[in-house]
Parts: sequence; structure tokens; C-alpha cells
Amino acid sequence: VRFVESGGGLVQPGGSLRLTCEASGFTRGYYSMGWFRQVPGKEREGVACISAASGDTYYPDSVVGRFTISRDRDTVTLQMNSLKAEDSAVYYCAAEQGRTDSTRVSFGFCLLDSWGQGTQVTVSS
Repeated sequence: VRFVESGGGLVQPGGSLRLTCEASGFTRGYYSMGWFRQVPGKEREGVACISAASGDTYYPDSVVGRFTISRDRDTVTLQMNSLKAEDSAVYYCAAEQGRTDSTRVSFGFCLLDSWGQGTQVTVSS
């Protein structure tokens, strides 16, 4: 599976960014898609998830009301508003394929097990 992420960059506090991920190569589908982020030296943090079947979404308290995830077939988008310095991280697009042979990122109803190379988001004045 291939994930092509785009849209990261530098933005001032209070600003917005839109991350896009085009995924391809799925051979057995997926249960959900989502985004997680990671700062060096810290654990991965899930920030948004969307169910492939129902379209239900999940956000942790840290981003609820500011981040919005959407999906169109195998393209998933993360709209990030009111960004804060603590949102700075590498953001990874990911999918839940039901794999048991990989590390997984668990949050809400998501159990992400495949992801891309990530895109850097820096929030700074």
C-alpha cells in the first residue's frame, strides 16, 4: 500500500493547513483511515479517524472542534484550523487493514496498521 501525503508546512498560530493523502494499492480493503502525529521523543498520537463503512469520525480531545477528517474513496483529507504550537509534529496518513504483523496506533475505534512517510507541520510565529 502506498500513501502520498501533501500539504504540510509552516503556519502561524491560529492559522490553518489542509493535509491530503492519496492512498493506493489496497488488495483487501480497509476498515478505517486516519491521521496520527509524532514528535521526536514522544509517543504517536492519533488525531483523526474515519470509518470506511459508516463514515463515523473520531477525534481526541486535543483536536476536537479544530480538526476535520474527510474521505473520498482512497483519498483522505485533514483540515486543521486554529493551529497551536503544540500541534507541530510529523503527521502520518494511515489505514486499518486488520494486519497482525505490524505496530499499530490505537485511538477511538481506530487501529491503524499501515502508514506513509509523513509530512511535517510546524506552527510557529
